[in-house]
Amino acid sequence: MDRVALRGLKARGHHGVFPKEREEGQTFIVDLVLGLDTRPAAADDDLTKTVHYGIVAEEVVAVVEGEPVNLIETLAERIAQTCLKHEGVQQVEVCVHKPDAPITVPFDDVTVTITRSRV
Repeated sequence: MDRVALRGLKARGHHGVFPKEREEGQTFIVDLVLGLDTRPAAADDDLTKTVHYGIVAEEVVAVVEGEPVNLIETLAERIAQTCLKHEGVQQVEVCVHKPDAPITVPFDDVTVTITRSRV
C-alpha cells in the first residue's frame, strides 16, 4: 500500500474536559498518513484517481474547529472516519497533538495516534 502523508495541520479547537479548554480553545496539530494505491493516478497522471490531499486537509481542519469533544481520542476517531470517506483511502493513521494540554509539569507534547482501515 502506498502512503500520502500530511504533517502539521494546525487548527484551533475547543476540545478538552476542563471549562477553560472549552471556553478559550487551543491549537491542535494533526499528522495523517493515508494508505491507498497510487498506481492508477501515476499511470494516467490524473488527480481524480488518487486522494486530493488539499481537500482532506480542509476537512480535517473543519473537524478540529467543529463540535467540541472531551477527549483527543474521540477527535482522532472523527478525523479517521472523515479520511476513510474518500473512496481510494483504504487505511489512515491519525496523530493528534495537544501541545498546550493542561499538565502541571514541563512537557513538549501530548499525542494520541490511531490507525483505522476499511472493514
